[in-house]
Parts: sequence; structure tokens; C-alpha cells
Amino acid sequence: MAEEDGTVIYVPGNGAETRTWVIPARRMPWIRRGLKGGAVLLVLFVMSWAYFAMRSLHIDRLETRIRELEEDAEQVEVLRATLEQLESRYAQIRALFGSGVDGIASEVWLPPPAGGASRSDDDQNSTEPTAWPLTQRGFVTRTLLEGEAPDRHPGLDIAVPADSYIRAAGAGVVQEVGDDPVYGRYLVIDHGNGYRTRYAHANLLLVTEGTAVRRREIIALSGSTGRSSAPHLHFEVHLDGQPVDPLTLVQPPA
Repeated sequence: MAEEDGTVIYVPGNGAETRTWVIPARRMPWIRRGLKGGAVLLVLFVMSWAYFAMRSLHIDRLETRIRELEEDAEQVEVLRATLEQLESRYAQIRALFGSGVDGIASEVWLPPPAGGASRSDDDQNSTEPTAWPLTQRGFVTRTLLEGEAPDRHPGLDIAVPADSYIRAAGAGVVQEVGDDPVYGRYLVIDHGNGYRTRYAHANLLLVTEGTAVRRREIIALSGSTGRSSAPHLHFEVHLDGQPVDPLTLVQPPA
């Protein structure tokens, strides 16, 4: 069956004269091929656009991740600088208290950075918490008060300037370190034989959980963190889980 001529009719929307074109039958195959080719090109265009759109989205995500990594790198740099400052400060503390005059051991013992002992006090291994927990006398502002909260006060408050040296009342192992809304930065030492001591409101803790400490070793710097109105050390002694009056064990230096 022979292919017939095609007809295209154009009807203008403004009421103008209708126009008609006759497409010869011999051109119809070419027109169909052209339409198919156009459809293929349109599909390829849409696929290419979708591909590049996805690539653009991927690039945006990569740029966001790069910015996040750069911010993380900045935070790591800040942390590194902070650690260097702490190490420098610790080295200064060791320089101040590592040894006394003419080779005589100082009153305060600090561990060397790499571990090991730097002095040999007769009582540095004594676990009974009877040493005054500061390198200075300070001023006792509040003693132990038994009873129920809020009047109950399970320890001793000793007013001292901020960043005063806090030391272990006896040898033991650091059982707990933390940051509490009431105690602020604090640590707990287990001395064995049922004794535990708590040191609270510190500005800086110089030991970590699990650290073995010696009697009179510097363990923290005093402050006013937590529920505190002024720099001081809150010092507690517990025996078999019950608070005891610290002044029955420790006495301020003369």
C-alpha cells in the first residue's frame, strides 16, 4: 500500500486565515526519522542535565565536608595549644616544688612527667589521710555539720586564693574525677582501709582516674567552680562510706 501525502493545518488563535501545508509522501520517512532523532536528543539532554545536577550536589556536599574538616582541624590546633600550656604550667609547678634548698627534699612531692619518684619522704607512702590538704594554712570557714540537707555539710571549707596547691592527705589511688554542679571540678582518692577523701571546687585537676598518688603530692589547683561564692577547697573524709570530721585527722599548719 502506497504511503499518502501528509497535511499540516495551522489555525491562528487571533482569527487570522488558516494555513495548510501538504507534505509529500516521499518526505514522510525523513520527517519521522527527524522526530525520532529529536526525541533521542531530548532524552540525552535530560539525562545529561540530571547527571550534572547530581554532580553539582555531590560537589556541594564535598565542599561542606571540607569546611567541617577545616573547623575540626582548627579545634585540634586549639586543643594542642591548650595542652602545651598545661604541660608548661605543670613543668613550672615541678620546678617550684621538685626540690628544696641545698638538695633537701621539699615539703611537696610531684611526680615526674614520665613517672617514677623524685623524692623519698619517710611518710610519702602512708595511706592514712592525716596530712593537711593544702601547701598553705588557709582559713577554715565552715566545718562538718551533720543532719539533713540543706543544712548538712559533710566536710571542711578552707578559704585560699585561686590556684593554690591542693595535695593528697594520704597515699592512695584516684578513684573518681569529675565536674559536678555542686562540687565543681573534684576528685576522690581511695586510701584503703575504708578511707576516702574528696577535694572539690578546683580550677584544675592534675591527676586522672586510676592514678596512684603519694602523701602530700600536688593533685589540683584550688578555685571556685560549682556551687561556690569564693575560691576555697572543700575537703571531705569518709570512713566506710560515712563522713567523719576532717579536723579529727588533719590539723592546719602552725
